[in-house]
Amino acid sequence: MRKKIKWLLVTIVAVMVAGGVIYDKISQTQATSTTETTGKVRSASAVKKDINSRFSYGEKKAQKSVTTRLKQKASSSQYTLNHSYTKLNPYKTSPLTAVTIFQTKSAAKVSYTVVGKSNKTSITHPTKTYTKKHTLQILGLYAGYNNKIKIKVTYKNGQSVTKTIRIKTAKLPSSLAAINVKVTKANKKKMALGKGNAKLTFMVRTTISGKNESKNFSFGIDADGAIRWYTTRPTSHIFKQLTNGHLLIWTKSKAANSYFNELVEMDYTGKISRVYRLNHKAWGKAKGSKKQNHNQIHHDVTELPNQDLIATVSDGGRTYVEDTMIVISHKTGKITKVINMKNILPSKFYKFYKATKSHKYMGKRDWFHQNSVYYDKTDKSLIISSRNQNLVMKIDYKTQKIKWILSGKKRSAWPKAYRKYLLKASGKISWPGGQHAAIVTPDSLKKKNRLNVLIFNNNIAVGETKKSLSQSSGKYSEGVEYEINEKNKTIKQVDSFGKSLGKQNFANIIGSNRYLNKTNRLIDFGWLDNGDAANVIEYNRKTNKQIFNVKLTNLGTGGYVYRSERFSLFPSKHSYGINE
Repeated sequence: MRKKIKWLLVTIVAVMVAGGVIYDKISQTQATSTTETTGKVRSASAVKKDINSRFSYGEKKAQKSVTTRLKQKASSSQYTLNHSYTKLNPYKTSPLTAVTIFQTKSAAKVSYTVVGKSNKTSITHPTKTYTKKHTLQILGLYAGYNNKIKIKVTYKNGQSVTKTIRIKTAKLPSSLAAINVKVTKANKKKMALGKGNAKLTFMVRTTISGKNESKNFSFGIDADGAIRWYTTRPTSHIFKQLTNGHLLIWTKSKAANSYFNELVEMDYTGKISRVYRLNHKAWGKAKGSKKQNHNQIHHDVTELPNQDLIATVSDGGRTYVEDTMIVISHKTGKITKVINMKNILPSKFYKFYKATKSHKYMGKRDWFHQNSVYYDKTDKSLIISSRNQNLVMKIDYKTQKIKWILSGKKRSAWPKAYRKYLLKASGKISWPGGQHAAIVTPDSLKKKNRLNVLIFNNNIAVGETKKSLSQSSGKYSEGVEYEINEKNKTIKQVDSFGKSLGKQNFANIIGSNRYLNKTNRLIDFGWLDNGDAANVIEYNRKTNKQIFNVKLTNLGTGGYVYRSERFSLFPSKHSYGINE
């Protein structure tokens, strides 16, 4: 009897072990939620509780008196074209902006031009409607300069009148004035400068934390390299343009804080629409550590078609960082969805990761290091870039099932269950190595089963990789464009730029490759000279020739150019997919 009981117990244990192995494998390949699958994968509810995203109203309320005063000025008939009211930097965070107010006796359309210092640097903006009351956002002023603004008023009968006003601005703050901006190439006829030359090249900074680094301001330059916009709000990583034309930045509730804890939606004058406040502590300390990682959002935030936000975060546990995403409702400010990459990729990738070490994370394991997320609206999927796994992958947004994987790893490094998702190269391609900023070209969204993906390929082999990547690692960095056949799971390279620049433009970390139009791309070699310098280049993909080249040096401690964007100061409609 005892032998039978012993045999029965052994059998039950064996079945339980086998079942656990099977369940673990299923959870890795078919996970559809972020519930715990192992003891070390945190639940969605725990992540939501730790991050605790919510709306904050204090800063918007503090601006109310300014907005009310501007509305009162706009309602006053005492301000005319010849005696207009102008307020420089009305919200105290955008020093190169102003608001000009006046009325006309009959309805008119108004346009204005901030007169530039050279060809193609004058910034013009027209209004579309006839009205008697006129409130103009004057954007693109020069710093430390008595700016000339030409205002043209056109009436319904075709008659027009022009008035010139002057707006004097203060000098740049020392942290920006110290940066050396050297433009070595500017073919202004071929640059993508937008209607009215209103597109600036924005330098998105990577200030991590610290009181002394809070003045590494993000800024925009014209074709001459002159700074024509900046914000005095500390920014780190996140500097996006939303579909409504507003900016979204990752910033601090107080500039003196050593941590970032707010997503702020604002316009270029600094007027705030929404503030999302997040807990500034990732509660799970690494084992044996007395310190905590104080920044919840790290590399990227993307707007979804319904205007909700998807952000890259850490899961708040004691062991892992930068491997989780959250979706934040634009209506409530609350987290509605959690996606944990440990529920999607093989457990050996995170359990046994040893390829990199960083003191920044205080002992936590940075096995994934997600640096971008893009939403493909054509099939409701996410395209994700993981630096430390040398991979770009596509997953279904709802089910989190894998659609394809572009991997710099050897095929043998992947468990057999994943190999069916690996893209096969058609011809020679540059395999991703420590890459950044994966986006889709908007013109390819119309193609069935075919997608063109842009990345900035840092070209550094993190861990065990394919032989070709290992051999080229560290020799150059490049912007790469791939065409992916999503049905056949094949990939071919259709464009690249940077290899000929060699080691002097090798960027160990950060960088971006942006779509400007059908021919032009903008590449940010963001980490040169150990982070002290950056090189931003616009080139024509058909001729492979440079159109614009600017070198930035003396960027200051922690003031790296994380990404470079070409945004319009007056976006009428944001084209999703271009500037994500």
